[in-house]
Amino acid sequence: MIERKRYIDRLRPFFHKDVVKVLTGLRRSGKSVLLAQVQEALRTDGADPAAMLSYNFEDLRNLPLCHAEALYHDILARLDGRTDGVCLFFDEIQEVDGWERVVNSLRVSHHADIYVTGSNAHLLSGELATLLAGRYVAFPVYPFSFAEYCAAYPGKSTDACWRSYLALGGMPFLTHLDDEAAAHQYLQDIYRSVVLKDIVERHTVRDVDLLARVVRYAAESIGRTFSATSIAKYFKSEHRSVAPETIMGYLAACTESFLLYRIPRQDLAGKKLLTINEKYYLADHGLRTAIHGGTQDIDQTLENIVCMELLRRGYRVTVGKAGTQEIDFVCDRAKERIYVQVAYLLAAPETVEREFGAYKTIRDNYPKYVVTMDPVDLSRDGILHKNVLDFLRMETY
Repeated sequence: MIERKRYIDRLRPFFHKDVVKVLTGLRRSGKSVLLAQVQEALRTDGADPAAMLSYNFEDLRNLPLCHAEALYHDILARLDGRTDGVCLFFDEIQEVDGWERVVNSLRVSHHADIYVTGSNAHLLSGELATLLAGRYVAFPVYPFSFAEYCAAYPGKSTDACWRSYLALGGMPFLTHLDDEAAAHQYLQDIYRSVVLKDIVERHTVRDVDLLARVVRYAAESIGRTFSATSIAKYFKSEHRSVAPETIMGYLAACTESFLLYRIPRQDLAGKKLLTINEKYYLADHGLRTAIHGGTQDIDQTLENIVCMELLRRGYRVTVGKAGTQEIDFVCDRAKERIYVQVAYLLAAPETVEREFGAYKTIRDNYPKYVVTMDPVDLSRDGILHKNVLDFLRMETY
């Protein structure tokens, strides 16, 4: 079990605080294991194991508890009157009808330290936002970073880990599979479970084939801006009429299920977000092959990996528009900012000029990176060039 220290460090300041800790992310991205690591950290810090209750609502044994009243009474029975030092852990809480009322009641009546996980962004809206306004904190959980992936193979070289990570991605269970065919089957099963369970069922999607086509279009367009209207025009060229509003709804459903992440565009001169032609990235680049088959485009794969790493580190990421130039990623976190350009190789002079020249109109002193697979340092004009393996393993940016 790989320790996800970065997450524990972010959660620790909220241990035993009167806020519900909400861990969200794609199915099978490691939320359950992280929840177990939180429990272990609390025990190490002195929490009483007898006051810690844990429920996994993907376990059929807990099916009778998937209603608010049944769960509430079961918890009260197990606590047997105890109201001090209570820690509650609910895995895949969205399976419980009315769970928000249970959590809010126990938070108030028992001063419970509560942790929940869920695979849908809807957790952070609706009744939860009403009942727990200002009383919850959200922690996005992502598949393994490259550094975490390497930690799972202590005897394996960095280059060997990179080849495997590049081809298959960082879904945690893959570290238990040595066979590539089995790994691809597992990724296809994850994709089907996300689409069929989290999207089709939750949003009552009737045209499953259209949903699959929209997802495939987004996966094939990694690193390129597009809009719902442009997808509608593409489908029209294939003699299929679809309203842009329908496509927007499907894309929104995919982001709610953490299959896709939407990255808006920002006008760096006007300092405002643009409302058209956004970019979408997959929660894990290994899913791209499961969605559309065939080989992966290395440029798109690298860009997806870097984008998710930046999100993983807590940056708010946008695509930067600077005049006629586009910056792949403008990354803000508190008072920090970095700029990142991603390319495969700086093999030709025009590629060098394109990647470094994108920063010509950026006059501030924030760090500017060009990230590629080149083995030599080609930094120039104050712009930092980093090999992608080095960039992904840097402690801080």
